[in-house]
Amino acid sequence: MKHRWFRIVLLLLIVAVATGALLTWLMRPKAVPVLVAQASRGMVQDSVANTRAGTIKACRRSGLSPSIGGQIVRMPIREGDRVKQGQVLLEFWNDDLAAQLVLAQRQTKAAQAKARQACVVADTARRESRRLQELYRKKLASAEVTDKAVGETRAAQAACEAAKVNVEVSLAQVDVAQAALQRTRLVAPFDGVAAQVNGEIGEFVTPSPVGVPTPPAVDLIDDSCIYVSAPMDEVDAAKIRVDMPAKISLDAYGDRIFKGKVRRIAPYVLDREKQARTVEVEADFADPQVTENMLAGYSADMEIILAQKTDTLRVPTEAVLEGNKVLVLGADNLLHEQQIETGLDNWEFTEVLSGLQSGQKVVISVDREGVKDGALVQIENQDE
Repeated sequence: MKHRWFRIVLLLLIVAVATGALLTWLMRPKAVPVLVAQASRGMVQDSVANTRAGTIKACRRSGLSPSIGGQIVRMPIREGDRVKQGQVLLEFWNDDLAAQLVLAQRQTKAAQAKARQACVVADTARRESRRLQELYRKKLASAEVTDKAVGETRAAQAACEAAKVNVEVSLAQVDVAQAALQRTRLVAPFDGVAAQVNGEIGEFVTPSPVGVPTPPAVDLIDDSCIYVSAPMDEVDAAKIRVDMPAKISLDAYGDRIFKGKVRRIAPYVLDREKQARTVEVEADFADPQVTENMLAGYSADMEIILAQKTDTLRVPTEAVLEGNKVLVLGADNLLHEQQIETGLDNWEFTEVLSGLQSGQKVVISVDREGVKDGALVQIENQDE
């Protein structure tokens, strides 16, 4: 009988222990999967970036339009054509002005011929006057004849001078006719590419009224020199200086990063958006050759390097919590909150001045549920 009760008690004890073990196993804390990274030495940069997309711009870009109205009779270029400085881009009907130029040129020739004639007469009269004056001194010519010859010489000389001035007037009229004719032609002020051409042969074009903007006849871009212009937050702009290094990225070039340098900081703030005031900052490409196939108008982003350290302890910026704290992974797979002192930082890395040692692992997936001080975790990846 005693042995029977002993077996029953032993069985119940075994069941209780097994049940307790099962409950303990079921109620144990589950490990939270996390991503970690090692604190390591490397470069850290303090930088600022544009608030909205920037733009690739040409150093020279001109919206060209004729200063007068008229009917287009010649437009030898199309959009995308490359043009040379002085090349005619557009020409109005100008037969009347061309005829006036020819008339002015021929009038000039006539004035020049009359001037030569008047000056020859003046030269002849001067010689005759000198001859009579010599005869008068020898008592061989009368004073009346001599005085008349001297007067005629002066008149002929004045006629010669007047004829010369008339030639100058005629030449000025040629310049006026040429200027009037030139106004009917739109010429390229510099080498470039025609980005936009508005107008067709036979159309009438009138100048834009004052205060009423109209599309230019030709939008000419000098793409031999381009740069990046991007808006920077007014708070960040105060830290930027000319010649600071910059990183330039373009959507059209994927992940490729181009080296650049700040060339200009606008001396005013744009307040188009009252809550997002910006300062326009421009940067040149360090290597002009990389811009050969770039097009003005590409969207671009600019990251300006304010300061940098090449060999310092760093952690990914996403691992740093509010109050400059990080979650360090211990040997027991538990997380331990650690206070650190930070230095330079950007969107990628934060410098650690104290509080961590090289090789320690910190959690970078800090926004996951259950990731907190004292949590049991399981590593999903290991950034060696």
